[in-house]
Amino acid sequence: MTVAKQLKSRIRARMARTGERYSVARAQVLGTTAGGPVVDAGWTLRGGTDPDAAALAGVLAHRRVTGPDGPLTEPLLLVVGGGLGAGYILWEFAHDDSRIVVLGFSHSWQYYDRRLANTVDRLGLDVAWSRTGGAVGAAAALASTLAAGDPAIIWPDRFHLGYWNLPPFLDGHGGHPVVAYAVADGRVHVDDRNAAPLTVATADLDRARARVGSYKNAMLLVRSRDVVVPADRLRAAVRGGLMATVEQLGGTSTSFALPAWRKWSKLLIDPRAAKGWPTVFADRRGLLRALTGVWEAIEPAGMTGGHLRGVFADGLDEAAAVLDQPALSAEAQRWRAIADRWHDLAETALPVTVPAIGRVRELTATITGAVAEGDAAAGERAAAADELWALRAEHADAPALSEDEVRGVLAAMSGQLAAIVAAESAAVQCLGAVVAE
Repeated sequence: MTVAKQLKSRIRARMARTGERYSVARAQVLGTTAGGPVVDAGWTLRGGTDPDAAALAGVLAHRRVTGPDGPLTEPLLLVVGGGLGAGYILWEFAHDDSRIVVLGFSHSWQYYDRRLANTVDRLGLDVAWSRTGGAVGAAAALASTLAAGDPAIIWPDRFHLGYWNLPPFLDGHGGHPVVAYAVADGRVHVDDRNAAPLTVATADLDRARARVGSYKNAMLLVRSRDVVVPADRLRAAVRGGLMATVEQLGGTSTSFALPAWRKWSKLLIDPRAAKGWPTVFADRRGLLRALTGVWEAIEPAGMTGGHLRGVFADGLDEAAAVLDQPALSAEAQRWRAIADRWHDLAETALPVTVPAIGRVRELTATITGAVAEGDAAAGERAAAADELWALRAEHADAPALSEDEVRGVLAAMSGQLAAIVAAESAAVQCLGAVVAE
């Protein structure tokens, strides 16, 4: 038991330090001794990074839907779904004086269903979408699906799921897709990229599914089974996804394309703009929440999978084989270098050298790691969450940084973002040229 606790501590400490996803940190800590995936109620828990692509990859593997040369992996499905996007919004809410930073890193990130819809359509899969308005009907539909042995991709609110241990003021802030794959003893087994069994009380899951109006009780079922996606269909799907990445990132929107990063870079240091950070955070209230939100959104160690540039690079390597275009592997290296730039930005936003901020990172990684460890780690993540939200409340009115340090952080972030814009702009142009060949 002591050895197991020490191992968990090492994995979580690495997550806090590097921003890595649990599965990556675990593999680095264990090296070649890492064991295979856990099978729970006939479902294989494979982990993952991107909620959308990982959920679909798990369902397709379970239903034995493959490509001509093997499984349709999370990185390749990320590419097929449109790959990457960009997004920056700073929300200000008068009712509670909150300032919330929203970052988007995937194609069509502002739509809950767009990427998965594009993915299954491009692959030609037989699927069924449902949106049941009534809670009773929605609960019955999910129960019937699970009773038939079929997994379902659903969109629950994170607060009501319970296992993220979020505070009440985040009730109704939404969530990402997870897979419900079994039910027993009044609890639904869910795959949220966890490596061990994770369950939610049926009533809590029903409430979580009904909480957010824009995707209330949404459910996606894959009906295809024992299917090999034809080679020509897969090639067209991959090429279509790559073109979508080029079009999305290369667009002109200042909220949903690369200009969003350029706008953010300027607003970080502009004292005259109404949405400039020196203006919005002049009283320093909410600044720690904003900076923590930046770190959580960028790093894979957060709830939502992070910047996804590394996963996309892995997808480009697979796309190179599918399309027989080795040049895509060279582009993969370019996106891995960009992933490193995003990590550096996250490090600047939430500097681990400041004790209180370092502790925030440690506790955040502990919660994410404990979610990956499933029900067995419920007590640990609850304790970590209590400390985390108490610490964040303690520094809500002013971050654990001096005014000079804040100015230095924002100036450094601005410069790093400007460099990211230049790097991603060049990478998009190069990718577009390769795809057009």
